[in-house]
Amino acid sequence: MRRLLPMIAVSTLAMAAPLAAQQAAASAPAAEASETAVPQYSAAQFFETTAYGIGGGGGGHAFSPDGRHILISSNRSGTFNVYALPAGGGDPVALTTSSGDARYAISYFPRDGRVLFEGDSGGNELSHIYVRAEDGSVRDLTPGDRLKAAFAGWSADGSRFFIATNERDPAAFDVYSYDAASYERRMIFRNTGGFLPESVSPDGQHIALSKALSSADTDLYLATADSEEAPRLIAGSEGSNVNHGTYGFTPDGRALVYATNAHGEFAQAWTYALADGARAPLVSADWDVSFVGHSRSGRYRVQALNADGSTALSIIDTRTGQPVALNGVPAGDLGSVQFNADESRIAFTVVSDTSPRDIFVADLGGGAAQRLTSALNPAINEDHLVEATVERFASYDGLTIPGIMYRPHGASSANPVPAVVLVHGGPGGQSRRGYSSMVQHLVNHGYAVYAINNRGSSGYGKTFFHMDDRRHGDVDLKDVVAARDWLAGQDWISDRVAVMGGSYGGYITAAALAFHPEVFDAGINIFGVTNWTRTLQSIPAWWGAQRTALFDEMGDPATDAERHRAISPLFHASNIRRPMLVVQGANDPRVLQVESDEIVAAVRANNVPVDYLLFPDEGHGFQRRENNISASEAYVRFLNQHLRR
Repeated sequence: MRRLLPMIAVSTLAMAAPLAAQQAAASAPAAEASETAVPQYSAAQFFETTAYGIGGGGGGHAFSPDGRHILISSNRSGTFNVYALPAGGGDPVALTTSSGDARYAISYFPRDGRVLFEGDSGGNELSHIYVRAEDGSVRDLTPGDRLKAAFAGWSADGSRFFIATNERDPAAFDVYSYDAASYERRMIFRNTGGFLPESVSPDGQHIALSKALSSADTDLYLATADSEEAPRLIAGSEGSNVNHGTYGFTPDGRALVYATNAHGEFAQAWTYALADGARAPLVSADWDVSFVGHSRSGRYRVQALNADGSTALSIIDTRTGQPVALNGVPAGDLGSVQFNADESRIAFTVVSDTSPRDIFVADLGGGAAQRLTSALNPAINEDHLVEATVERFASYDGLTIPGIMYRPHGASSANPVPAVVLVHGGPGGQSRRGYSSMVQHLVNHGYAVYAINNRGSSGYGKTFFHMDDRRHGDVDLKDVVAARDWLAGQDWISDRVAVMGGSYGGYITAAALAFHPEVFDAGINIFGVTNWTRTLQSIPAWWGAQRTALFDEMGDPATDAERHRAISPLFHASNIRRPMLVVQGANDPRVLQVESDEIVAAVRANNVPVDYLLFPDEGHGFQRRENNISASEAYVRFLNQHLRR
C-alpha cells in the first residue's frame, strides 16, 4: 500500500538490498567442478549492473510535460542520481551529479522542466526535498538539520504540491501545501494526535491518516485541510485487531482507496466514499493487494498482488473492466507504471531473477513495448545466472515454511555444494524473487542460497505474520535452524551450511550462533541487532506512532527488558564458537555502530575468528557501488575460508 513515509512501518529494520557497484575485484578461489561449467564472475562485474528506477511515485509525474523524457534514478555513476531518460530511446541525461550522497527522482513539474528530488546525508535517513530549476540550480525546500521530509503528491491542477515534515516536532509529521510557482507554503494539517499522514486528496482538501494501536491494529482517519477539527475515524476501532492502510484517493477525489484485512487473512482494497462514507470492495485475492493506482483521468487502474514472493500486476481499463494487453514484454515482475499526460503511453519496469530492473515504454493502443535500458553488465551472460524456485519445508513443529531457492548450475548428488540460509530484515519483512547482485554472486561462486520466509514474515496472511509476536529469537529462529537440517538433507547440498542476513536477519544470524552454537558452520551478520534493549530505546524520533506497533510486536523496553536481554546475542556471546563476519555502516540510525563493535569484541574474546568490515560513509543499507563490491567480495572470501574443505 502507498504511504507518504514508506520507511516508517513495523518492518523498518529491514535490510536495504545491496545495490550496484563499480570497480574490478580480485577473484575468489574456484568452486568445485560442476556438471554444467559456467565461468565465475567477480563481485565488480555483478555490481557493474546498473540500477534503474522510475520517478513519479506517490502522485508525482514521471513523464516530462512534453512526453519526451522520463524522470528516473540510477547509480550508473556509482552513486544514485537523477536523470532524464529519452522516452524514444537514447542515453539518460544527468540532472544531479552527486558523488557522495544518493539522490532520488520524485517528479517533473506538470507544466515545465523543473524537477523535484530527494536525498539524505550519509545514509542518515533524514531526507530533504529539493527542486532543480531548468537552469540547473538547486534549492532545498525543507532546510534544517534534524528534520525528515516526504513528498505527498500534486494537486490535480498542478498549482500546488504537498510535503510532510517533522520539523515542528521530531515525532510528528505535519503536512504543508507548496505553491508551485513561488514555493511559498502553508501548513494544511497540524499533527497533534500521533497520526501518520498517508495520502492527500487531489484537491488538497482531505488528508488520509493512519494510527497504529498495535502491530495487528491500525486505524484510518480523515482530516479536513486547514481545519482545527479533530480527524474523524473512518476505518477501525480500538481492539478490532484489523490493519488498515491507504493506496491513495481516486483521481476525481470522491473516494479513498484503502487496504484492510478485516475480511480474511489477506489485505484487500476497498473504497470509502467521502460524501456518505459508503464502502465497497475493489480488489481481493488469496494474496495481499500490494498496491492500487490510477491514471490521472481514472480511465486506467493499476493493481498488483504479492503472489508467493512475486508481483502479479494488471492494468485495468475501467471502461470495460478488462486488463490491457502489453506486447513484447519479457517474463518478470512489472512495476512502477506511469502514464504520460494524455494516457496514450506508459513507462514501467520489468525485473526477473536473472535480469535486473529495466525500463520500458509501451503505447496503450498496441504495438510492441520498447526497452530503454540494459541494466545487466554486458560482460555477464544471463544464461550463466540462476532462476529461483519457491521451495517449502516442514519446520520443527510441522508448520510449512516458504522460501526462495537459488541452486548453482551443476549442483547434484555427485557434486554437492555448500549452502547459505539467507534471512530477510524486519521484523516482518519478506524474501522475494527478483534480481540480486549479491545473491547471484554467491550462487555463481558455488553456494546454494535459500532465502527463508520464516514465521513472522509478511505476504502469507496475518496469522502467519503474527506467529512470532513477542517470540522473536525463539520460534522464528527455530525455523531458520530447521531450514539448515532440511537443506543438509538434500542430496545436492553438502553438510556445510552458513547463516546470513541483514538488520533483523543479522540479528537472527548472531542469535543462531549464540543460542544454537553447533548448528551452522559460519555466520554473516550485516548490521544486525545484538542488544535489543539499546536498539529499542534508541529508535529515531521520526518513527513516531509506529513505535507503538513495534513495541507491541517486540515488547516495550520499559517492561520487557529482561526478555530483550535474554534474546540479545551480545549477552550470550560467550556461547559463540563458529566464525562470524560482521558488516556495518557507521551512519546507521537504526542499528548503531556500537552494536557491531561490541559483538565483534565479545566474540574475539572467545578466540573465535571474526572479520569486521565498517563503511564510514554508509547507513542502514549500502548505496555506494564500491562498498557493495567490497562487501560481496568479503562474503565470498569468508565463505570460501570457512565452508570449503
